[in-house]
Amino acid sequence: MSFLRKYLNQIKPNFEEGGKLHAFRSVFDGFETFLYVPNDTARSGVNIHDSIDSKRIMSMVVIALLPALLFGMYNVGYQNYLAAGKLADASFIEMFIYGVLVVLPKILVSYIVGLGIEFAWAQWKGEEIQEGYLVSGILIPMILPVGCPLWIIVLAVAFAVIFGKEIFGGTGMNIFNVALLARAFLFFSYPTKMSGDAIWVSTDKVFGLGNQLPDAFTMATPLGEIAQGAVPQASLCDMICGLIPGSIGETSVIAIAIGAAILIWTGIASWKIMVSVFVGGGAMAVLFQSLGMSPIEWYEHLVLGGFAFGAVFMATDPVTSCRTECGKWVFGLLIGAVAVIIRVMNPGYPEGMMLAILLGNMFAPTIDYCVVQRNITKRMNRITNK
Repeated sequence: MSFLRKYLNQIKPNFEEGGKLHAFRSVFDGFETFLYVPNDTARSGVNIHDSIDSKRIMSMVVIALLPALLFGMYNVGYQNYLAAGKLADASFIEMFIYGVLVVLPKILVSYIVGLGIEFAWAQWKGEEIQEGYLVSGILIPMILPVGCPLWIIVLAVAFAVIFGKEIFGGTGMNIFNVALLARAFLFFSYPTKMSGDAIWVSTDKVFGLGNQLPDAFTMATPLGEIAQGAVPQASLCDMICGLIPGSIGETSVIAIAIGAAILIWTGIASWKIMVSVFVGGGAMAVLFQSLGMSPIEWYEHLVLGGFAFGAVFMATDPVTSCRTECGKWVFGLLIGAVAVIIRVMNPGYPEGMMLAILLGNMFAPTIDYCVVQRNITKRMNRITNK
């Protein structure tokens, strides 16, 4: 690593003011600060110095996402072999490699397009490259069906980065979760590629791995079966383990729980938001079940679809969620309750988590404002009473 540091120091003058590569200063700065923590320090005032910057935080979130991503890759292969009736003939390695070869191009396209726009935008404005897309770039493929074409991912990423983040001022200024904006864009622009029964199992032929299924092959998710008035065929064990059709990274509650433990242990994500989302969703599911309106047990809502993934990785986004401690509880309760309401009351949209989180993002500033004003009023009343 010392060799790399010396090499970067050697070529750095070329990218500084007056250097022959000055036009690419932001690109060089982005790579350098990604590899090494900047050694810039404040020269006046009282400051708290910490080696953990936003790039390191984003990297830790990516690490927390890896269990869900790796299991999602395996599940892609598992569902392919299961649908082809060849599950008994396939090994774990074959199913995993098949999933890797299907999912990896989606991740590469997401990063190439998203980071390309980030780099171009930074060069155009003469600013530093922002690091927020390190997480969004892996989240977007994970919340999409495996049958989503690459060209659609390109459109979704471009829309989300430009209209969901850069126009608002970049990382830290966006109102809505960038990854969910990409999914919402696709859901309303290309609904046949985001819903239905023909998108959840890969039919790709990958270097002879996996049995090639017909293009018209269909398989419904458990939530899709519920929307059609049927009882889900998957067992509770399969729902928790994740061996069910669904978006690439959203099926395994166990893998998501590992990621949640990492985020809570490192202090990056708020456990209050996670807990309150499950409490709000569970309470609403119990209410609907008591009224005879829910065809499944209340706890099944919490392990199906993107509920757990959204509660852990999307609702806890520090930029678009509430920042007051009391507001985090209200924010999470709102998201969990609305997600179950949409699932039960709107059969045409059996998921619900995406719209619930986007709604929560919209109300987060208002919730924080009300909490702050309430605290101010209480303190003013204490002063007045004295």
